[in-house]
Amino acid sequence: MSRDNLDFGKTGEKEAAKFLQSNGYRIICRNYKCSLGEVDIIAEDKDVICFVEVKSRNSDKFGISKEALSKQKQKQISRTAVNFLKEKNLLDKKARFDVVALDYFEGCAKTELIKDAFELAGGYSY
Repeated sequence: MSRDNLDFGKTGEKEAAKFLQSNGYRIICRNYKCSLGEVDIIAEDKDVICFVEVKSRNSDKFGISKEALSKQKQKQISRTAVNFLKEKNLLDKKARFDVVALDYFEGCAKTELIKDAFELAGGYSY
């Protein structure tokens, strides 16, 4: 991945965190990593732990950002989320998977929050 793409992704994650906070979320951590993968943002929305994937696009050449979350990525996020909940002793908390989609093209920026974007994937449970 090019340096420009990495910088664009990091900028998108910062914008997404600000957007979530302005919508009442409390950021727990950003870029949580373990041997199973990474979650862009982990936040609390009232009494729910939210595992948030950030998707940013600066062109619609390959579709819009909210369409870019593959089943494989959902499985990876699911595994990582379960690991986080176990590691932090939070298995008794409600959890969900959200997506923040950021599209920057044709001179405007559009941000969309998709709550409950997908279910726990890959046959995992906690």
